[in-house]
Amino acid sequence: MTDTTICTRCVMNSEVDPDLVLTDGVCNHCQRYDQLLTTRIVPVAERQPRLEALVETMKAAGQGHEYDCVIGVSGGVDSSYVAMKVRELGLRPLAVHVDNGWNSSLASSNIEKVLRALDIDLITEVLNLDEFYGLQRAFLHASTPDADVPSDHAIQATLWKVARKHHIKFIISGMNFATESISVPSWSYGHSDWRYISAVHRADGGGALRSYPHYGFAELAWTTLIKRVRIVSILNYLEYDKAEAVEQLKSELGWTPYEGKHYESIYTRWVQGFYLPHKFQIDKRRGHYSDLINSGQISRADALLALEQDDYPESLRRIDAQLLRKKLSLSEEDYEQILRTPPRSFREFRNSYAFVQFLRRTVNLLRRFGLYPR
Repeated sequence: MTDTTICTRCVMNSEVDPDLVLTDGVCNHCQRYDQLLTTRIVPVAERQPRLEALVETMKAAGQGHEYDCVIGVSGGVDSSYVAMKVRELGLRPLAVHVDNGWNSSLASSNIEKVLRALDIDLITEVLNLDEFYGLQRAFLHASTPDADVPSDHAIQATLWKVARKHHIKFIISGMNFATESISVPSWSYGHSDWRYISAVHRADGGGALRSYPHYGFAELAWTTLIKRVRIVSILNYLEYDKAEAVEQLKSELGWTPYEGKHYESIYTRWVQGFYLPHKFQIDKRRGHYSDLINSGQISRADALLALEQDDYPESLRRIDAQLLRKKLSLSEEDYEQILRTPPRSFREFRNSYAFVQFLRRTVNLLRRFGLYPR
C-alpha cells in the first residue's frame, strides 16, 4: 500500500473505505470531523453553564414523574460512564437493557455492578429470539456488512417505547463525537431505516416480525415532534477521555474492561473481529482509532502499532463461531457459504437512504442553531 492511499492525519485508508478521498493527504473523514466539531462538541468555556442549563431542563421536564431521563446500558464503557455521570449530575435515570441473547458473561456482570453501585432501576426488554435470530440470519444471507443493524434498531425502538410509556422527555445516549464521529455508509447503514430492514428480512423469506421492537418514520415523528422526546449525547458536554473513563469505572464501580470496542456482545465481537475483516476487508478499529486521534486521545503512531496487534485470538473466534452456528441454526455448510458469498451493498435492497440523510442534515442544522441537544 502506498502513502497516497492512507490519510496522513488518521489511519483510515482506501482498503477499508474504497470511497476515501484525500485532499493534501488528509481524508474526507478528518475534514468532516473538523466541519462538524462546532455543532457536536460544546466549547470548553461554555460546557459548565450549558450542561447545568440542560440538566435543569431535564429535571423540570421530569417533575411529577419517577424518572427524568432514560439511559441504555450494555455493560460497555460509554453507557456505563453515562450512568455514572447522570447520577453525579443529580438526575433520576431509568436504565434500559435489550437482551438479544448475545451478552457475554462479563457484560452481564458489568451491568449488575454499575446499576447496583449507582442504585439505578432497570427495565430489561427480552427479545423473541426466534424472530431476532431469523433477522440476524437474514442479514448474514444478504451479504451486506451491516450485520449489527437488527440489534441497534431494536435498542433505539425500545428506548423510545420506554420513554413514551413513562412520560420521560429525554434519552441520554452514550454516543459521542469524540470517539464515534466517523461514519462510513458502506460499512454500516440502516439502523433507523425500517424499510431497508424489512426488505432484507423479506428477501430471506422470513415471516412476520410480530414482537420485534421497531419504528418507522411515522413513529419517529410521533415520538420526536408530538411527544417531544429528545436524545442527548451528554458526553459531548464533557471532556470525555475514554482511557480516563475506563480507569474511573474500574476504581469506583468495579467495572471490568473488554479486549475490544463493543466486545460486550459475543455476536458483535465475531462480526467486528472476524466477519468484517475476513469478508469485506473492513477493520473497524481504523475508524475507532482515527476518532481517538482526532480527539487527541491517542497518537497516530500508537494507533498504527495497535493495528498490528490481534485482539481476537483464533481460539476465541472458533468458540464464538460455534455458538453463532448453534444460535442461528446454521450448518457448517451454511456458515461457509455465508463467508464465500460475494459482498453486496445496502443499495441493492429497498431503502430510504436519501430521506435518512435528509433527517441527519436537518438535526445537525438544528444543533448548529441550538435548537436540538448535542
